Amino acid sequence: MINYNPKDWFVFIFRISKADTFRKLLPLMLAVSVYSGAVAYVELNYLSTEDSQYIRNFGMMHGVLGFVISLLLVFRTNTAYDRWWEGRKVWGGLTNTSRNMAIKVNAMVQSEEDKRFFRLMIPNFAFALKNLLRENENFSELDPVLDLKRGRHLPNQIAAAIYARVNTLHENGSLTTSQMLALSADAHALTDHTGACERIKNTPIPFTYSVFIKKFIFFYVMTLPFGWSFSLGYFIIPVVVLILYALASLELIAEEIENPFGTDANDLPTDQICHNIRKHVAELLS
Repeated sequence: MINYNPKDWFVFIFRISKADTFRKLLPLMLAVSVYSGAVAYVELNYLSTEDSQYIRNFGMMHGVLGFVISLLLVFRTNTAYDRWWEGRKVWGGLTNTSRNMAIKVNAMVQSEEDKRFFRLMIPNFAFALKNLLRENENFSELDPVLDLKRGRHLPNQIAAAIYARVNTLHENGSLTTSQMLALSADAHALTDHTGACERIKNTPIPFTYSVFIKKFIFFYVMTLPFGWSFSLGYFIIPVVVLILYALASLELIAEEIENPFGTDANDLPTDQICHNIRKHVAELLS
């Protein structure tokens, strides 16, 4: 995730980052500029006055379709941002659950060995969830407390181990029933956070809707030079490129943030959140 000062907005005009849509769209914008110039050249040099009268009215269609495409893109970006923000709330909830469990363990559990188990396993759950969402079985970030089995659901294995340890402490009398239920609620919340993240990741925007928006943008931009060349001349080239940049950028931004758990520049800072959880849990259970 890119950290920035929102007050330095003037700097953003001249800044082109790796994640900027201008970089991604540059080849397409160059192709569209050549296409727009070719259409303008043919219309301005080879069409008769009678034919041009009909084509001039072609631009009336864009006024209607422009309103429709703006509604679609607003809905698209809002939906993608809702997914991004919901993912942030889930990881914020995971942070709070981890802290609450560590605070309770520190107050209720007396054995140093048991405290060490929770000190390592609570952050392990966060790292395992992050790797699961990125489809990356990376065991190097996990402290070797359990014999985790590759190919299986890592967060489930860790959550089951935490719950089993809580139950064992209750059975040998180290925890009262009320204390066991308090810790069990936090272990239950870990699985809820996992399910919420998986729901966001595994339920993208419907394929038909995504394809329709891309086709709509493409044909809208491709038809712009036909109606506007007589009014703008060769200035139609930068106008069409600017419209393409505005419309396509919104779609690219929505595509990037609708799955907020990856490693893109605008995804959630899950690495930082995981390390903060490990740091805070270690402080509470040291």
